[in-house]
Amino acid sequence: MKRFALNSATTKRWPLPQLVAGCADAGVSGVGLWREDLAAHGVAEAAALVRDAGLTVTSLCRGGFFNVPGWQDENRRAIDEAAALGAPVLVLVSGGLPDGSRDLDAARAHVGRSIEALVPYAQEAGVRLAVEPLHPMFCADRCVVASLGQALDLVEPYPPETVGVVVDTYHLWWDDQVWAQIARAGRENRIACFQVADWVTPLPAGVLLGRGLPGSGSVELRRFREAVDAAGYTGPVEVEVFAEEVWSRPGRAVLDEAIAGYLTHVA
Repeated sequence: MKRFALNSATTKRWPLPQLVAGCADAGVSGVGLWREDLAAHGVAEAAALVRDAGLTVTSLCRGGFFNVPGWQDENRRAIDEAAALGAPVLVLVSGGLPDGSRDLDAARAHVGRSIEALVPYAQEAGVRLAVEPLHPMFCADRCVVASLGQALDLVEPYPPETVGVVVDTYHLWWDDQVWAQIARAGRENRIACFQVADWVTPLPAGVLLGRGLPGSGSVELRRFREAVDAAGYTGPVEVEVFAEEVWSRPGRAVLDEAIAGYLTHVA
């Protein structure tokens, strides 16, 4: 339980004050937040809620979407919010192809240049950028970074204390190269965030919502945890699930099931 963290996406409809109180009551010490969580309360109030409950913010989602106009200002705001929350990591989802483009190579090169532009600002704020590769099915519209190897290649030019990667089991479990790439990420000190969700079938119509709580699907979750541990990662393990069936249930019930699944299938 020392490493377990609840990502607020898992209990999307649980208001932040209740989420924080529920985590504190359950002995959970870390929460991953989304920027949407801050909208109802503001950054300062959200930070105070978490701090006063004795919790820490393990990550903030999300920055990125470098294919959208105004991405520079939006990402600077995200970095500022992470710093104000005391979140050590800002997760970056790169964004998909620009409108009308089919050039994946150019889109990925643009992601690299975008990261380079943000590095000085992130360094000054004391926030580590974490590039998250998403499953290839999201490549066109959400994330042109589709494997851990691609993410590591993109972050290689930048200091590892400022730019790392996210290992998310839902997005990477299919890749037969993932174990070698996790080991590489460890050698290069690049693992900034570790997120856990299962892969459930049949996939819903909204494929993004096809995640399951630990133990409900097909992923060797403990093998992932053992791999990131062997690579030197000692940080939080965030359970991050997007699923309408999960969101429709009471937040505390979901938290309890997430903890049970984590202890049985991950820890």
